[in-house]
Amino acid sequence: MVPEHTSAQSDAEFDRLILGKRLKHFRTRAGLTLDQLGERVGVGVSQLSLIENGRREPRLGLLQSVARELDLDPAELLKTEAPDQRSALEIELERAQTAPAYARLGLPRVRTPRTLGDETLEALVGLHRELARRSRAAAATSEEARRANTEIRMQMRERDNYMHEIELVASDLMRRIGHGAGAVTHREVAMLAELLGFTLIFADDLPSNTRSITDLANGRIYLPPASIPGGHGLRSLALQAMAHRVLGHAEPSSYAEFLEQRLQINYFAAACLIPEARAVEFLQQAKRNRNLAIEDLRDAFGVTHEAAAHRFTNIATQHLGLRVHHYRADGAGALVRGFENDGLPFPTDASGSIEGEVLCRKWGGRTAFDRTNRTSEFYQYTDTPSGTFWSSVQTGDAEGGPFAIACGVPFDDAKWFRGRDTSVRTVSTCPDEACCRTPSEDLLTRWQGKAWPSARMHAHVLSPLPTGTFPGVDDSEMYQFLAKHAPEA
Repeated sequence: MVPEHTSAQSDAEFDRLILGKRLKHFRTRAGLTLDQLGERVGVGVSQLSLIENGRREPRLGLLQSVARELDLDPAELLKTEAPDQRSALEIELERAQTAPAYARLGLPRVRTPRTLGDETLEALVGLHRELARRSRAAAATSEEARRANTEIRMQMRERDNYMHEIELVASDLMRRIGHGAGAVTHREVAMLAELLGFTLIFADDLPSNTRSITDLANGRIYLPPASIPGGHGLRSLALQAMAHRVLGHAEPSSYAEFLEQRLQINYFAAACLIPEARAVEFLQQAKRNRNLAIEDLRDAFGVTHEAAAHRFTNIATQHLGLRVHHYRADGAGALVRGFENDGLPFPTDASGSIEGEVLCRKWGGRTAFDRTNRTSEFYQYTDTPSGTFWSSVQTGDAEGGPFAIACGVPFDDAKWFRGRDTSVRTVSTCPDEACCRTPSEDLLTRWQGKAWPSARMHAHVLSPLPTGTFPGVDDSEMYQFLAKHAPEA
């Protein structure tokens, strides 16, 4: 998610540390002691020492005086890179020792006085790098992914799935490229890329485990040459790739951070393709007409049904006063992803995770497949132990098989939606096993002990993710691709 105050505070601390290292580097190069420099600029040695150690931020006037005495432009002191290799290692070690993973070990912090040899310092930093690498490798498991995903889902529930900071960034950028009404065009996405210093390039040999690759050195974003019909996916992929720069992302240090970044870039892309102000105006008018419909939002902004349903959840509580639910399930009823702040009782495992859990057969995401004609929206009321919910469901087929996209609200809010007059109503008592998971007595009597299926195993169950810098991506394949496509030096 967007970095919170503590993260910003940590960044400020390291900015002071870098400034201190630069000040010490240039003071030493000028042949001045702390006493001599302090006397020249009129401050005490202790104050200068605190600044050089990154524990105090100097006033601008003092910085200007120090720069003058060191025969420097003040901007030279304020640069954000370490002044030399030794300082870079010292800063990296300090960062590593403030990481939560190191704090959990309960080990002491190692100081970096000049008496600490360069080889020793390099060895310590190398050990921390290896610890970080092993931590990322261990984290790239389905268990860790489910745990991290659950935490993020709970955080987004607290925020009603709305991220004001990203809305502002997306709104400003779309204004700067002159986007008006209607769907965002491929040309406008390319204009935004150019504004941010990127060129979009379509390549048919992207590594199989990547959706896009950004060449930061040469300002290129590589995308697949084709996506889903209509090209909606290409616009979204390009916007997601740009979002890493727009939102100031660094290489993820954990699987949880990787998933948070994925959430942010998806949100940014949606906020660009369905701009907040115009979407709110469109939906508020539809609510006044008691004619809210996900398919209308989809068609008005030229996006996929799932993108429209998910974007609706971003806006519904904040701007329409509606609590909602949204989920995607596969043809077998397994949840792929979901969000709710209306109390819909998703099935969960012992840790609270919903991914892979099987929906009740009475829910709309399952019953929608029972229709002969699946081309239109399916509407249903479902009585559950947590209350009655109305839902709108769209089904479809993809490379991975059939899927259902559902979006809905509690019973009392169905009055605002098209499809509220449906007569389809089911009763779900799940997680009670008798609801839909226990065979009838007749079936048990006839078949119990007389059947032995060969179960289909999902390919990913026993497959670990490649353990590169970015979970799921093979670093070697990625760098070979970049080397092949990079412009001639």
